[in-house]
Amino acid sequence: MFGGLLRLFFIVVVLYIAYFLFRVYRSLTRVGTKPSPPPRIEGEMVKDDVCNMYIPREEAIREVRDGREVFFCSEECRRKSRAR
Repeated sequence: MFGGLLRLFFIVVVLYIAYFLFRVYRSLTRVGTKPSPPPRIEGEMVKDDVCNMYIPREEAIREVRDGREVFFCSEECRRKSRAR
């Protein structure tokens, strides 16, 4: 019985070492590659005054109130603003 547990422990240790070596190998192969730059966001961001969320101007729901342009992230925020 003790021999079986010792054999199982040995197998687990060997598998862990193999996994560790695999991770080291993968990290070494990635050293020469440059990370890709984050995607560039074009356009202007506008703020929804109801939920304080910033959204791209092209995707915002736009409304003109008292000669001032107001932007919303969703119809729900637009309804909440009208209820105020």
